[in-house]
Amino acid sequence: MPDRSTLLKRFELKEFPQPDMVQLKYPVFMCHGYGAIGSVIKSGPMHDPCMQIRAHGVPAIAPNVVPYARIETRAKNWVLLIDKFCKEYGCEKVNVVSHSMGGLDMRCALSKLDIAHRVASLTTIATPHHGSSLADLVLKAPELVTEKLSEMFDWFGDNMYPKTKSDALGSLEQLTCGYVTDVFNPEHPDAEDVAYYSYTAAVGKGTKFSINPMLKFQNSQIFEKEGENDAFVSVESAKWGTHLETVPLSHLAQMHLQMNKESQKIYEKFWLNLLKRLAKSGH
Repeated sequence: MPDRSTLLKRFELKEFPQPDMVQLKYPVFMCHGYGAIGSVIKSGPMHDPCMQIRAHGVPAIAPNVVPYARIETRAKNWVLLIDKFCKEYGCEKVNVVSHSMGGLDMRCALSKLDIAHRVASLTTIATPHHGSSLADLVLKAPELVTEKLSEMFDWFGDNMYPKTKSDALGSLEQLTCGYVTDVFNPEHPDAEDVAYYSYTAAVGKGTKFSINPMLKFQNSQIFEKEGENDAFVSVESAKWGTHLETVPLSHLAQMHLQMNKESQKIYEKFWLNLLKRLAKSGH
């Protein structure tokens, strides 16, 4: 028979039951990546991580831009939103946290669009800084298939974000290994007064962490070409600036999609540690 004191221990109140508080010098501005899968079931792809950050007492915002468009187009949209946010809330600067293609958007903005004075740091999460072989794989499909997919995604994007014309195929071409490595990177040097950090991610093949069966094929395909990956972007491709950590979360789990008990704990710890590192660096 269980000891009565052990049973009552469950009801003992914690002195501080709320999430840890983190104090940053500047608020967090979040940029989402390519696609609109997260927007179908929530307010935006980065809405859940934004709420996770707010739970730690950090002011954060996660706006939406056109989900399928070229880097230059999305970069201009992010610049307008950062300016609007800073003016509306009286912020001198923001810490930008970008997921996936959003990291390339912001590197473009910082390099070409005179927004560096508004950005204290750029932290990228699973951004294809050297491209993704998944984009190459999709573009190798028969022309009729890519054409139909492009039409469908453009239609979807135009209806979800009618302010800006979608270009699903043009933006996918900008995520290929050849384009990012040979064209984008040489043309977009880092801004001098901005701190650049990166997180990589790996699950599935080559790791001890499980992956959703629906993502196994692309996870294996990327592994054969680039090594460990999160089913969209490889570890090696996602490194830029100061590389901080390889996180055992799939590309979708980083946005709080396809979660299980194990990934939920990793997800919560990851976002808290990200904030603590920004705080420690004086951002």
